[in-house]
Amino acid sequence: MTCSPTIVLVHGALSDASVWAEVAPRLLRQSAIVLAPAMPLRGLETDVAYLSAFLDTIEGPLVLVGHSYGGTVISHPALAKADVKALVYIAAFAPESGESCVALNTRWPGSKLGDEAVLTRPHPGGNDLYLRPEHFAEVYADDLPAAKVELLALTQRPIDVAALGGSFEGEPLWRRVPSWMLISTKDASLPVEAQRFMAQRAQATTLEVVCSHAAPLSQPAETANWILLAVAHAADVDQRAP
Repeated sequence: MTCSPTIVLVHGALSDASVWAEVAPRLLRQSAIVLAPAMPLRGLETDVAYLSAFLDTIEGPLVLVGHSYGGTVISHPALAKADVKALVYIAAFAPESGESCVALNTRWPGSKLGDEAVLTRPHPGGNDLYLRPEHFAEVYADDLPAAKVELLALTQRPIDVAALGGSFEGEPLWRRVPSWMLISTKDASLPVEAQRFMAQRAQATTLEVVCSHAAPLSQPAETANWILLAVAHAADVDQRAP
């Protein structure tokens, strides 16, 4: 007997689970099982432990979807214990052992995440990174309506600076699990060449879409369809398993 995989949508930095607000309904209309946890964004190991515990509460196969920094979280070797059938990266990081988001983001030109575009605010135990509201559109979402961008800038969920510099040791999950990567070609946050490099290295199935870093919001249909392709693969593999 087979069962449909549960799709777990993992948001990244500077946003919360609402970044999937246009994608999730499209998945649900296809009778998909969907969950979108709110990530702490306090540190890579903290975020991975949180997601791992969350996955422990789900029975059956899983398809993990990461946006932006969320791709680093779903790549972590600690998640190999879960029954993950496919990984989907949406304008996302897919690091190798020892690589951080910062290192990958600065290896190629194109990111506008410079000092002038960000600000930090202390919190108990660390420092939170924000995008300055006046830079939010050009860095994150220049293909969304101005009113939407303004709301995203005002409600952004910050990430602890240390999380972006965090890395893991061990074999990344994408070396064990088939991956699908949606590459955002007009991305001013995560350079497109970085995305292409990571996709080629992971031997991922790729789709290039003309959009900003906010792909789940600006291209929800493309994003949802890409996730559903991975789900179909996962279901097919499960059906053929002895």
